[in-house]
Amino acid sequence: MSCEHLICAHCAGPVVEGRCPACRAARAEVHHHGPTITPQLLITVALLLLMGLLIATHVLP
Repeated sequence: MSCEHLICAHCAGPVVEGRCPACRAARAEVHHHGPTITPQLLITVALLLLMGLLIATHVLP
């Protein structure tokens, strides 16, 4: 979702400009960038663990 076309109900300005505290809070909520675990990351980690196990079983007797 994008805040480019959202208008603030508090100050009637574009949310993207962040003119008032309500705009800034809405913009921060829309553009929240927290740590996310994507399916691609999970698959990559699983494959790396599997490769590590395969290598460990072939190297160690």
